[in-house]
Amino acid sequence: MCANQKMDYLALNQLAWDKRTKTHLTSDFYDVTGFINGNTSLNSIELNDVGNVEGKRLLHLQCHFGLDSLSWARLGAQVTGVDLSPEAIEQAKGIAAQTQLKANFICADVYAFGEVNDQAFDIVFTSYGALCWLPDLDKWAQTIAKALVIGGQLNVVEFHPFNEILSGYSYFYNSEPDVEEEGTYTENCTGDTSVVVTWAHPLSNVINALIKAGISIEQFSEYPYSPYNCLDNVEQREDGNYYRVSQGQRVPLVYSIVGKKIA
Repeated sequence: MCANQKMDYLALNQLAWDKRTKTHLTSDFYDVTGFINGNTSLNSIELNDVGNVEGKRLLHLQCHFGLDSLSWARLGAQVTGVDLSPEAIEQAKGIAAQTQLKANFICADVYAFGEVNDQAFDIVFTSYGALCWLPDLDKWAQTIAKALVIGGQLNVVEFHPFNEILSGYSYFYNSEPDVEEEGTYTENCTGDTSVVVTWAHPLSNVINALIKAGISIEQFSEYPYSPYNCLDNVEQREDGNYYRVSQGQRVPLVYSIVGKKIA
């Protein structure tokens, strides 16, 4: 990897997600038509962990084109969604207008948003494939802590890094990121590729970053399935979820964290 790629990781990832957004909008994976017709994009893990959002101020970091953000809005939350991609934010605003759901969408990377944000939120939510795009989890956790009111709730639902080992990636953090050229994960990917820059984050780094930022870990859960068919070597079972088996044993594919700001 050349130095310029490292310095320009935001620009590279923004371009990749601008391109992916256009593909994702017409995919069965995201089912935008179903959402517009009233379906939720949220899964049981996050619905159970987050709980009642009626009247609560909810910040969704790395919101993509807003389906989860707007699903929380449908449940009564006052939602702000933040994402790196201008294309994604434009589409999120369009879907909000089409469904007459109220949400505030901001185009910014997580760190830039954290530096200027002066709003206070009751809940910060982030989910499924978000953390690998961030080089500095301490700064991420500080952004969350700054945004939460005292006693406010953090909800993280994320793909389990154990699975990455089986797919040939590092479990442990390396300051030098993985730089790859790859397509997207939806079923309608045409083979068009983009350069993406990602970092591995072990569970200990995620948890310790939050603790250092003043977030008390209230609950940590692990799941032997993914609600999404976007991981290597998974098979769908009768419950509709996707599982991976290694040497006869189920592989952890998702974890979730519930935390509260204590100071």
